[in-house]
Amino acid sequence: MFQMTLSFYATELYKQFAAYTTQKLQELGLSFGMMYFVIYVGKHPGCTPAEMTRNLHLDWGHCQRSVNKLVEEGFLTREKQGRSYHLGLTPAGETAFQTCHQVFFDWDAEKLSGLSEEEQHQLLTLLQKAARTRKESV
Repeated sequence: MFQMTLSFYATELYKQFAAYTTQKLQELGLSFGMMYFVIYVGKHPGCTPAEMTRNLHLDWGHCQRSVNKLVEEGFLTREKQGRSYHLGLTPAGETAFQTCHQVFFDWDAEKLSGLSEEEQHQLLTLLQKAARTRKESV
């Protein structure tokens, strides 16, 4: 018999969140994977691609391709300042940022609606504790 584990539920919730978010972002022409770049720039206007790569723990090439795509599609601006480029949101990017930010709250409200306020607090507290407990990879 299959035993339910934290990893099973984490994976299932991730899949559900990705599907929910994809549906909401399709209207904007933004993919699930690109959402995190838009959110990062929205929260860190004027950041450089190098800062974003480092802080999101991403591969440089992947980050560059994503930034290029978001610039081409009109979500991000890229301005050269001295020796580096700085990123910002376009008006379409600002709309996408607001939508991306809101989708987290909307999904949480939907998923947690069957729990009491106390249960919601307890669940989020325990998940936060579990998320902080991690070994460094070798």
